[in-house]
Amino acid sequence: MTFPNIDPVFLRLGPLEFRWYGLMYILGFLAAYFIILAGVKRKGLALTKDDVADLIFTVALGIILGGRLGYILFYNLSYYLSHPGKLFAVWEGGMSFHGGLAGAIVAGLYFIRKHKLSFYQLADIGFVAAPVGLLLGRIGNFINGELYGRVTDVPWGMVFPGGGPLPRHPSQLYEALLEGVVMFLVLFTLSRKVHKDGVVFWSFIGLYGLFRFLVEFVREPDEQLGILFGLLSMGQLLSLPMFLLGLAMAIRCYKRKD
Repeated sequence: MTFPNIDPVFLRLGPLEFRWYGLMYILGFLAAYFIILAGVKRKGLALTKDDVADLIFTVALGIILGGRLGYILFYNLSYYLSHPGKLFAVWEGGMSFHGGLAGAIVAGLYFIRKHKLSFYQLADIGFVAAPVGLLLGRIGNFINGELYGRVTDVPWGMVFPGGGPLPRHPSQLYEALLEGVVMFLVLFTLSRKVHKDGVVFWSFIGLYGLFRFLVEFVREPDEQLGILFGLLSMGQLLSLPMFLLGLAMAIRCYKRKD
């Protein structure tokens, strides 16, 4: 299949460029605002619209800072130690989901402490919205022609502009389907059917770990790291503990007697 080769810049105004990837972030946070606001109303939490907007801003900041720091530490530490001027050059790429997740949780804990809320109450609401952001982010990756898969002979393999002449798995779309669509449907259903605090949050952790671990088998590993120990990619090494911990904790929360 031919890669659609969409211009990553959707709007130019003089020297200013507005990129699809940045728009996906904005749309993701906007969707999260409305999903969380609906969840807050449904659970009767004492949060106003302004409080929810403050939560989105706080978590967004945590995601950006955590995602950047995670990428530096997990994926390219030696490069940034040699080029400290590039530490904050986020426009050149370099964000880690696992770091962003950690940043989001830390930011959420700060918000929860400030408003004297239960962690699971808010986390179960907030993480229903997370797959929407993941879906949009993976679509942004696809438009940018980045984070593509390994060389393949499947009929839907695509030749990516930066991936050489051979067709590759469109792994961004696999992740968009699993981390976005499938995970949202599962978490949304759990949020309506299972009334045990923590089940939704830990299900997100476990499902993301599982889906990311599986897709990494067909995703091109990071050039500077390759396959570690001859077995797994860095993404898999970070995701496998998520799956195991998330599964165990989701079961524990479900079986807990209220």
